[in-house]
Amino acid sequence: MADEIADETELDAIELRIGAWLANELAINPFVAAVERGEPSERRWYVRVLGESKDVFTIWFTLRQRTLHYETYVMPAPDENHAEFFEHLLRRNRKITGMSFCIGEEDAIFLAGSLPVHAVDEGELDRILGSLYMYVEQFFQPALRIGFATRFSDN
Repeated sequence: MADEIADETELDAIELRIGAWLANELAINPFVAAVERGEPSERRWYVRVLGESKDVFTIWFTLRQRTLHYETYVMPAPDENHAEFFEHLLRRNRKITGMSFCIGEEDAIFLAGSLPVHAVDEGELDRILGSLYMYVEQFFQPALRIGFATRFSDN
């Protein structure tokens, strides 16, 4: 159940599962460049991913009592065409599964989602990593060209 709180023993087991999966991804996945842990008191991982449209991005995984939260920074707040930019991202939200574009600190754009803690397994972790990669690759350049159009004009 999504509302169930995992106890420390369950969280420890899930933490080990995530750590083992990430170690394996680092070994076999050419797009995973690095995996680091947060502070010892945190159940948090930082995964450096190599992309094509966006050269490098970091995915943060944070294990909480009820959910595994995941997010990646996509880009800063747009310089221009704000309405068109945000409309573009909101329309994309309807086409993606398990996460959404959102506004974070300093109005920066993030792609974030969460999974019930008891649903965390290798298949779901693969889906999350693959989806974040695909959505960043698919939507980064079009959003960049809208929100920073002047930088891409032929002046």
